[in-house]
Amino acid sequence: MTLQRPTIVIFDMDGTTVRHVNPVLLSTLEWLDNAIYTITRVFKRRKKIKDVSRHPVGTRGLLVHRLMHKFRRKSVDQIVQPCPGIYPLLEYLKSQNIRLALASNGLGKGYGHDILEKFDLAKYFEVELFREDVQKSKPHPDGILRVLNKLEKTPEASDIIWHIGDRRKDIKAAMAADKLSKCTVMPFAYGLDATFEILKNNLGNDRIIMSYLDFHQTLLEQFDEI
Repeated sequence: MTLQRPTIVIFDMDGTTVRHVNPVLLSTLEWLDNAIYTITRVFKRRKKIKDVSRHPVGTRGLLVHRLMHKFRRKSVDQIVQPCPGIYPLLEYLKSQNIRLALASNGLGKGYGHDILEKFDLAKYFEVELFREDVQKSKPHPDGILRVLNKLEKTPEASDIIWHIGDRRKDIKAAMAADKLSKCTVMPFAYGLDATFEILKNNLGNDRIIMSYLDFHQTLLEQFDEI
């Protein structure tokens, strides 16, 4: 199946742009993030998801993440490493004049920004949003919608947005953003957890990325024919 050529690609960070040397830390952060989201949902009436990307951000849900990063003893390069094949893929997308952005549930201060600087990744992204930059974390689409609002050139209805993430909540966030945005937002899975959500919603095997090296080759074969 031929992929729709994107005009903008939004990457998640943990597990998607970089991977953890010790997966236990990532699993712990993901578990805490999911637990906080589940608990808050229990005490709230189930409401239709709304676009809050123009609303001011707050600090709820940040305490646990801040404490974990405050007390870690290792530098970021001892905690994470770039995902295999991410640099050639980013270089290729940039060469195709495809705008790139990053939307992460992780903290930026003392963590995310350090990662981008350490691994020379910041130069690829036009916009970077982290947990403290949004009002609601994934699976809410707030982060994705805020990225679109912050882009130098506002996306139009004809824009095709890819969102690549490694967790089910990344897929859910992209699907929700697609319903609220005037442009098309397409979720892509990098890894097994997100793949389950792609398959569950019958979004197509072409939205599953098992290897950035293989995916890069697929894009070369399809886009270079255009």
